[in-house]
Amino acid sequence: MKLYVKNMVCIRCKMVVKQQLKKLSLHYIIVELGEVEILETMSNAQLLEFKTLLLKHGLELLDDKKSILIEKIKKVIIELVHYSDEPAKVNFSDYLSEKLNHDYTYLANLFSEVVGINIEHYVIMHKIERVKELLVYDELSLTEISYKLHYSSVAHLSNQFKKITGLTPSHFKKFKENRQLGIVDP
Repeated sequence: MKLYVKNMVCIRCKMVVKQQLKKLSLHYIIVELGEVEILETMSNAQLLEFKTLLLKHGLELLDDKKSILIEKIKKVIIELVHYSDEPAKVNFSDYLSEKLNHDYTYLANLFSEVVGINIEHYVIMHKIERVKELLVYDELSLTEISYKLHYSSVAHLSNQFKKITGLTPSHFKKFKENRQLGIVDP
């Protein structure tokens, strides 16, 4: 039985889902971002209890096709931005269409209608979150981060970062370092 879970975006979420399935004595085949496949068919009582358990952790079981497709779009974006080393020349609209077997225009219109922002903006927001993570880890230079996240240049990354966060990448990094040290810059 395949189930779709909203707000499942990280490894911790996967662990929570696995724990809740275990509580219900259900056996999973796969627990991925936004998707769960279990061996058994759930009774209505189990389904209701699983929904309740998930809600306690900020997760939601989906049952309508549009919501499921939106979560699949988000999953593809999150995997591509946060967990993938896809080649820099990937055309995102083609990649999304191929992964989800739908026309990109349909996916983009549905996403905008339901989520309230367009796919491009959602991708940018996740890329900036990834940039923040990489800046905090301090293992890569801004040039390396720019290349890793497929920006055309460091300037493009910096401009997008400032537009979204209000800070330049170097100010963000300095701000984070000062907060970790307990130092407040005047």
